[in-house]
Amino acid sequence: MRRTAPALILAAALAACSPAAETGNNAIADNGVLPEGPETAISNVAAAELPAGLAELVEATVPGTTIAEAERKEREGRIYYDVEGTRPDGSEIEIDVLQGADGKLSAVEVQRDIDWATAPAQVRAAAAAKKDAFTPERVIESRQVEGGATIYELFAPGRKDEPAMEVRWQGGKAEVLGERWAH
Repeated sequence: MRRTAPALILAAALAACSPAAETGNNAIADNGVLPEGPETAISNVAAAELPAGLAELVEATVPGTTIAEAERKEREGRIYYDVEGTRPDGSEIEIDVLQGADGKLSAVEVQRDIDWATAPAQVRAAAAAKKDAFTPERVIESRQVEGGATIYELFAPGRKDEPAMEVRWQGGKAEVLGERWAH
């Protein structure tokens, strides 16, 4: 009995001093729920103020897109343009464009809102298997332009500003991400 107390005290002290598991821009959450994301500066951009070549890049990424509005976002030293519009069929779409330090523009993801029930069954099962699972109020399907992955951004009730969970779908496999996707 007397040896157990010092061992427990030592274990508690070591646990308290150990750093939290962290990679990328957010601590890993083993329950699947992400902590708040990094601060983002957002400003609306008029069509006349869009960087040269942005409209052409949007057209090349999703032909026939009609641009409705755009926002400039600065987050963690990166600059993005979130371009909202419609496809030729009238469905809403958002194309996220990264502006490199050299000014070069690259489309990084194509997003649309979907009903949770239409997400792949494996994506829904992976999210439901987490300890703090929830039924999302909003789901954004974010097709990555490079690499072939699709990220499902799940917004929990009461957390409308940023996803509370993200699930990567690639190669027929679903994985709940332990940190926010870079884009």
